Amino acid sequence: MSFAKKVAAREFVVVAEMHTPKGVNITRLVNDARRVKGRIDGVVVPDMDNGIMRMSALAGGALMQQQGIEAIIHLYCRDRNRLALQGDMLAAHVLGIRNLVVTHSEEMSQGDHREAKSVNDITEVELVQTAGDLCRGQDMSGFELDGAPEFTIGCTIAPYADDQALAGELQAAADKVAAGARFIVAPPVFDVNHFQVFAEQAKGLQVPIIPTVFLLKSLAIAQYIARSEPGARISEDLIKRIRKASDREAEGIKIAGETVAALKGLAGGVMIQTLGWEHKLPEILDYAEL
Repeated sequence: MSFAKKVAAREFVVVAEMHTPKGVNITRLVNDARRVKGRIDGVVVPDMDNGIMRMSALAGGALMQQQGIEAIIHLYCRDRNRLALQGDMLAAHVLGIRNLVVTHSEEMSQGDHREAKSVNDITEVELVQTAGDLCRGQDMSGFELDGAPEFTIGCTIAPYADDQALAGELQAAADKVAAGARFIVAPPVFDVNHFQVFAEQAKGLQVPIIPTVFLLKSLAIAQYIARSEPGARISEDLIKRIRKASDREAEGIKIAGETVAALKGLAGGVMIQTLGWEHKLPEILDYAEL
């Protein structure tokens, strides 16, 4: 069953994020994707995430489709104006890509091309609406298309530190759902009980919520996230568990797999984020019994 059909049927979907290379060597990307083919429902391909110059998501998505794996590509307002965004969406359809996620992009000051200028010609809500209009055969200026694309469109909820920030994120997500988003990718989950509280608050959005499961590669990473992102809810017990483990890397993989398993029945699916350790995805899926 396709990713779109699973989302529409409210079945649990499992996707994994994979970055394109900073260059043209696609060997690692293709090999990592092949390792999980048949075990996941799609690969999420960011587009120069965090302001880091990489091969475009269009190319990465096309590579996934060539491997027989559904691609879900990111769209940002930061890097392209409305013409380029619409052109990319039409190109995505022709390349076999049927799933889009409109997401927030980091400031250029956080990336590796700090002198680059941000575009932000339209808002995320307008981008979701535009994707839907293209599917209905019309561009942003009202002109009729010669053949309309087909997309399942999603959006994201950014990490939040407190209830006030969460309320703002939920309202922003509601606006995107009203504009045509059909699923939402949520921030990383380190506390399943806290996610249940969040899921109850997000129930009114009436679309599947797909939380992120982030692989904690080391004790230092867990401590850094706990210290710098209090909204992440990394408990001291979790940090102690990693600290006491004889093999901390293996323990992080096990924790990720356990989190995926725990979210079955509580969420619309999961997006596994490994940030360079995509070769560990099969082990995470094994622990999750997927």
